[in-house]
Amino acid sequence: MSQPVQPPSTLRLAPGPLDDWRLWLRRARVGARAAVSGPLYAIYRRRLLRQVLADKPPRHVGLILDGNRRWGQLWGVADPARVYELGARKLDAVLDWCGELSIPAVTLWVCSPDNLNRAPAEVAGILAAVEAKLHQLAVDPQIHSRRVRVQAIGQTACLPPGLRAAIRAAQDATAGYDTMVLTIAVAYGGREEIADAVRALLQEAAARGETLDDVAARVTPEAISRHLYLAAPEPDLIIRTSGELRLSGFLLWQSAYSEFYFTDVLWPALRKIDFLRAVRAFQQRKRRFGR
Repeated sequence: MSQPVQPPSTLRLAPGPLDDWRLWLRRARVGARAAVSGPLYAIYRRRLLRQVLADKPPRHVGLILDGNRRWGQLWGVADPARVYELGARKLDAVLDWCGELSIPAVTLWVCSPDNLNRAPAEVAGILAAVEAKLHQLAVDPQIHSRRVRVQAIGQTACLPPGLRAAIRAAQDATAGYDTMVLTIAVAYGGREEIADAVRALLQEAAARGETLDDVAARVTPEAISRHLYLAAPEPDLIIRTSGELRLSGFLLWQSAYSEFYFTDVLWPALRKIDFLRAVRAFQQRKRRFGR
């Protein structure tokens, strides 16, 4: 079953110029279908939740947040700052869902280093949304009552000072919590993470005065893992929204034995039903870890 995307409540539903009629009609059809199917989906959502709660949840869920721009185009939201602000709001719902399922770790990939080469207005919109969200998380009563520890990974040194300050504020405010770990991957790339881990391993060996042969003998998967941005547990389940069937560099090292779930739903439109379906699909798979 699939449910139409709901338009943001702040958008006008009245038609504008003639060129806007197609967009208006699309919104009207979505609203009409939602009014009819809403009660049925509520019943289905409760049934699905019972099924998922009856089985073991993943320990760590990774989410590739894809589809913000396409969602904005679909609903006529042209301002990049507004598009990514609306996308950032979805985080609150995801934390609610993870808390209900007792999932102790969630990692959200917000943007990669390559994403920062997009048009300046779009990059500014992405980073402004992340900065505002981190400031909110630092003082959010729900974050503190749930004891959610917030951290950021990636090449954060290249980020604007305001965003780096927001990262520090959120991390400092939640450093003592251990019920759930929320990791924000910003300016994060999997190749860069592995390269930085190897570089740190070599620098550590050089500081001890080790020879090249000594260093080569110490380059093992375990040694590299100790220098990655993201420590264990590795993700059990990785979800990508928007219908793209690739990782694009997300947690390349840590995802060796992850289960993948791809959904056509655009990130700002992700519903609890979509998330529960992903977790149910994970629970139905038999994991062998290479054995």
